[in-house]
Amino acid sequence: MQAYRVKGDAPFGRTRQEFTIDVAAADETQAEDHIFSILGSRHRAKRRAINIQSITEIDPRISKEPLVINAFREQIKLAGGPIASEEE
Repeated sequence: MQAYRVKGDAPFGRTRQEFTIDVAAADETQAEDHIFSILGSRHRAKRRAINIQSITEIDPRISKEPLVINAFREQIKLAGGPIASEEE
């Protein structure tokens, strides 16, 4: 299980907006499917309408997503706790 940061754009209402979501997945394909599932259920966006621009593996300690933090709770604790994100 790895942490991935997925960036792309999707239709949210009448406009297209960029998104960045961190997910915990076994590989990039599973991370992509998870993003399609999340955006489809939250915003009724179809898979064909979602454009994924990049999927990168990240250190789980820089994520602020509660599901990622929970998935890697023990690993984060052993590594000394969360660290500042790359964007800050």
